[in-house]
Amino acid sequence: MKNLHLFISVLIVIPAALVYGFQPNLLFDVNLDTIDEANILKAIMGLYLSFAVLWSLGILKPSLWKVATVSNIIFMLGLGFGRIISMLFDGFPSSVFIIGTIGEMILGFYGCYILQREKEM
Repeated sequence: MKNLHLFISVLIVIPAALVYGFQPNLLFDVNLDTIDEANILKAIMGLYLSFAVLWSLGILKPSLWKVATVSNIIFMLGLGFGRIISMLFDGFPSSVFIIGTIGEMILGFYGCYILQREKEM
């Protein structure tokens, strides 16, 4: 259970990264009109895949677990709170993003819980 948040995050973030980078209009109402827009989404894909590598290393190498967990908490809560801010200022997005926001918040807070629990052990 110690690695559950990392494992779930890897399983979700890798496909999301590939969709963002190569087929954003597959699941989202996104139309890329410029190379710059495609470049931004490929950069996001790179960030997502890089974090997935770090979280995988945290699962495989106990010495990297804390770094992986802290980065996962920051990543998930950062996305979640950013999406909440967008909902407040921009309105509600499609259901995929609303479900994503809920999942990001759950994973972020679960990571906080696991990190605190590990400190107490």
